[in-house]
Amino acid sequence: MRKAILTFMATLLSMSTVTAQGVIDMHSHLITPEFLSALQGEERLLDEGFPLPRYDVEAHLRWMDEAGIATSVLTLAAPQPMSAQVVRHTNEVVAALKREHPGRFLFCAALPLPDVDAAIREAVYALDTLGADGIKLATNVQGQYLGAPELDPLFAVLNERRALVVLHPHRPEPVNRQVMQQTPLAMQEYLSETTRAVANMITRNVLARYPHVKVVVPHCGAYLPLAVPRMKSLTPVMQQNQLVGDIDWEANLAALYYDLAGAHSPEVIRMLLTITTPDHLLYGSDYPYVAPQVLTAGLERMRQYLTDEPDLAPFREMILHKNAGWLLGQSETKAEAAVHSGKMLVRLAEIEVYPEHLKEYLDYANEVDRLSVEREPGVICLYPMQSAEDSTQIRILEIYASDEAYQRHLRTDHFLRYKQGTLHMVKALRLPTMQPLDPETMRLIFRKHP
Repeated sequence: MRKAILTFMATLLSMSTVTAQGVIDMHSHLITPEFLSALQGEERLLDEGFPLPRYDVEAHLRWMDEAGIATSVLTLAAPQPMSAQVVRHTNEVVAALKREHPGRFLFCAALPLPDVDAAIREAVYALDTLGADGIKLATNVQGQYLGAPELDPLFAVLNERRALVVLHPHRPEPVNRQVMQQTPLAMQEYLSETTRAVANMITRNVLARYPHVKVVVPHCGAYLPLAVPRMKSLTPVMQQNQLVGDIDWEANLAALYYDLAGAHSPEVIRMLLTITTPDHLLYGSDYPYVAPQVLTAGLERMRQYLTDEPDLAPFREMILHKNAGWLLGQSETKAEAAVHSGKMLVRLAEIEVYPEHLKEYLDYANEVDRLSVEREPGVICLYPMQSAEDSTQIRILEIYASDEAYQRHLRTDHFLRYKQGTLHMVKALRLPTMQPLDPETMRLIFRKHP
């Protein structure tokens, strides 16, 4: 009896720890017996150069409780099974896990690529019927790399559904077996593979063309903090030689989020912040590929440096759970958080436009407002209105998550393009800052949407 009481008390304590810390793990894997059997039948168990770890749901939950993980997002491990039936079965198994353990597991469904039509059918079924929280995409499947033109119809469907996409590296195709044996894929090539796939998508403006798709890049962004500045610097030369077209860097990068599975550290986070913003960083474990005790120690170390490092401490809760909650729709929206924090900036811009420039000005205004809301997490609302009595009188309701978000907005390429392009069109401008009289009602407004 005493042992049972102690066990019950320990369970309550672990549950309170989870509730208090609320960590969301954006990078964990499911490995089912059926998946292993299928790979064995295809003689592909060692496709990635190392054996797959064992997975047990109860062991995963125990580790989550011990480490203070509230929710784990599950994805299918590499390699990609060849059978669409195996992919469907795995998605149904993980959907059942989500139902059986509400709040503990979410999942991003696998797709039977390289068959794009089958992948579209599975994505629709997973998102609309199974309740998948997103889609997992491999960097390549049998040589079909992300960014390939034949994948555009799939991204169009994901864009319509505003889908979250979680990436994961797979074995490159083709692969040099000798190099793979000398340096296992997970040690280096996985980072190259991730960088390669994201670079492909950027150079084809995939994420700019499908702006409602959000993509989580694994393993601390791989080599992207190094690759992005190089790509930007070489773009004019590539364009001069007609090797690439125009690249919308701002739109592509705005769609990317980064999990910190792997070799996270304060230095790595600072490097990532050279290409992204703090609200795009997410905790990830890579369970069950790393021993639970190692993952627990790593998470505790992360908590510690996110507390001790003055420049990173403001982002501690964002990285551990808030950013993932916003991305997954599991917590209050950024707008609601801004209301609760009391930091929200609200203005009603009062603009008078010269009649001869009215149409051109409206084109500029509509473009900058749309791009700002789509691309900037801190821009909650930019809503332009035109007076019915005098069409030259424009009013824009502006709501920013904070003054810092407003200052970042003023430095964006799309705002500067608007500002410089419309200076000669504006006859008068007033920017009064407004004070919400009832923040609680504003919170309800942000929740009330179709």
